[in-house]
Amino acid sequence: MPVQGFCWFLCCRQGFNLLGRDYGEKEEEESFELRNKEDLTRNGRGPLEVTLSQPTRTANGTNGHSLSEVPDEMKSLIIEKSKMGLEEDPELLVKGWLFREVRGSWIKQRCYWFVLSQDSLDYYSSSERGARRLGTLVLTNLCSVIWPDKQTFKETGYWSITVYGRKHCYRLYTKHFNEAVHWACAVQKVIDTKAPVETPTQLLIRDIEENKFNPEVVDNMYQHNPILKHTQSPLYAPLLPFPYNHSGKGYATVREEAVKLFNCLQQLECARDPVPLIQGVLQTCLDLRPLRDEVYCQLVKQTSCTPQPHTAAHLRYWQLLTCMSCTFQPGPAVLKYLRFHLKSQFPESEMDNYASFIGEALEKTRCRECVPSWEEIQVLMGRQEMLCTVHYPGPGSCQLHISSHTTANEVVRRMLEKLGLKESRNTFSLFEQNAHWERAVGGSTIIADILTRFENLSAKEPDSDSQWRLCFKLYCLLDADAISVDSIEYLFLFEQVTNLTERERDWPCEEDLQTLAALRLQSVIGDFSTHSPCPPLDELFPGHMVEARLLMPPCAPPALLPATQPPVQGCPQRFPGGLLGGTLWNHTATAAHKQKVEQDLRLRSRLKEEAAAIMSTIVECWKGLAGYSRRDSMTAYLTIARQWSGFGCTLYESSTGSFSQKLWLGVAATCVSLYRQGEAEALESFPYGQICSYGVSDSNTFKITAGDRDLLFETTKVGEQNLWVELSLRRSLIDSSCSPPSGCTQQ
Repeated sequence: MPVQGFCWFLCCRQGFNLLGRDYGEKEEEESFELRNKEDLTRNGRGPLEVTLSQPTRTANGTNGHSLSEVPDEMKSLIIEKSKMGLEEDPELLVKGWLFREVRGSWIKQRCYWFVLSQDSLDYYSSSERGARRLGTLVLTNLCSVIWPDKQTFKETGYWSITVYGRKHCYRLYTKHFNEAVHWACAVQKVIDTKAPVETPTQLLIRDIEENKFNPEVVDNMYQHNPILKHTQSPLYAPLLPFPYNHSGKGYATVREEAVKLFNCLQQLECARDPVPLIQGVLQTCLDLRPLRDEVYCQLVKQTSCTPQPHTAAHLRYWQLLTCMSCTFQPGPAVLKYLRFHLKSQFPESEMDNYASFIGEALEKTRCRECVPSWEEIQVLMGRQEMLCTVHYPGPGSCQLHISSHTTANEVVRRMLEKLGLKESRNTFSLFEQNAHWERAVGGSTIIADILTRFENLSAKEPDSDSQWRLCFKLYCLLDADAISVDSIEYLFLFEQVTNLTERERDWPCEEDLQTLAALRLQSVIGDFSTHSPCPPLDELFPGHMVEARLLMPPCAPPALLPATQPPVQGCPQRFPGGLLGGTLWNHTATAAHKQKVEQDLRLRSRLKEEAAAIMSTIVECWKGLAGYSRRDSMTAYLTIARQWSGFGCTLYESSTGSFSQKLWLGVAATCVSLYRQGEAEALESFPYGQICSYGVSDSNTFKITAGDRDLLFETTKVGEQNLWVELSLRRSLIDSSCSPPSGCTQQ
């Protein structure tokens, strides 16, 4: 026992000696020094020419070169540099005391002496000559620097910079902002002077491109470079160079993510369902753009010189390569390498079929907004096309075959051909639509992205009212008079006007609204029957008009308390509100709240009664339409709608500085008009011949210049308005066969 106690005493004493050596010495004052070119060459001595290379590891874990294997001239060079003091080394650019860690306050924070040279960032135990070097971070052009930020300063009281290297990451702290900025600038300047790092794969890709017309040389490259061929072993480093920093978005460094992706690729060979793995790889490539070329190179590697090329496990790589080619476009160098690989497959083989499909896809692929859906991946794995359902007014719908590259413009063109609307003078578009909301789809939008978004929304909201679909509808009504009553285009016109009436229009005449609702029921359902399903009132009649009939301007409430007698002049009033003012006030507030609740209940009851009365009137009108065909009902409906001066235009809710209230901005085939909500006549109209310029002023402002007037409209549908005005203006110029007005431009 005494021996054990003595040993424990010696260990504790040794530990305290180490702590005293590390933390007890008085450190020099924090400082830094930036040396210029003249300082580096003083006393006639130039900088040392030292070539630094990262050490390699052998199979037994030791360095590739021991000190005994170093040539004599290198030994002398290393000895001379170690003997040279830190103060005398002309290669040093910046030096100073910095903290490596500032969290935790139970021991004294430790400062280290950091030295920046042209090749590395080193830190020592002290600034004295012959001090022990504790660490080195070799600087290459792949290193990166994170500059000081205020958030870290607020949390720790220190300004920090972070230097990412291949194996190490230095987080350095200082109390002085200028010092942190100087260090960050100096390290970044050294990084910028480094030559680009090229991996062996990059060099081999370049050699293959240069010798692609010499098959013997290329075969020799594949034979003597296993990095180009299929492997069952894991990958420990990426095939392409990546910076040594964190990528954010919940991912590790890009280099680490590249190695993880290769492991995912190898799991495809034995996966029962490869779709989740494929989606995961594609999602990572979508989030981290630099990894796209890396995955292409990994797939080319795994489909080259395969021992069993015709197995289902090997075809999984080709299936993922097919999905990649339909989702991302590789860089120029990788694209040439990929095309050479596709042309080198066995003719008339399954791999050659995939190679032909991939080559055609690369000609059309643009960067996607979403990862392909489960259905799209399934059809791509079989080199097939998807089926897309497009609805149009009425119960009709069309199923079209689309690829991963089909745009909305292509679908619109095919729908026009299918429905016989190619000769129409009006403009049609696709719309994303659910039970409560819809919006137009841009012409260059990829349909596969829309279907993927629908699939994701359906998974989040399985409610039937939240189900989305694609609709083909009339977008820009430029010539309503030329539409024949017997054509399918007449159905599109009727659908647009009914939507305009139900959602965006304020009709001043309630009788017209009730008649239109009855005609709508007759056209959709037919003759009235007690067994006929009747939609709710809010789908037939504007609900705000029911409320407007009941809401009256509030009357002043009667006085609940008698007026108090004015105080006698000259005598101060001790209790201005009366002795019981507070108590009476509480009683008054309670009574007012109770009165408000009763008023709300009476209002709701009146709303229900009024809605029932309006619905009864609509049903009676519906009964009087017995015998009307669908075409007759639609004709009568549009006859009433044509009475409005702005028939055929699209309304956008907006506001402008000339009027204090909300307005409708109506964009029609011949002019742009302003309507006050609830009124049928336009306040002002601006024919396209008077419009000098138009366009988007900012994210929610649409600007029109008519003559010497500039009109700014605040709205949420700026892009649609701009496109509508442009289409209308172009069509009006074509119809009039005249040149555009002088100075008419699009902003």
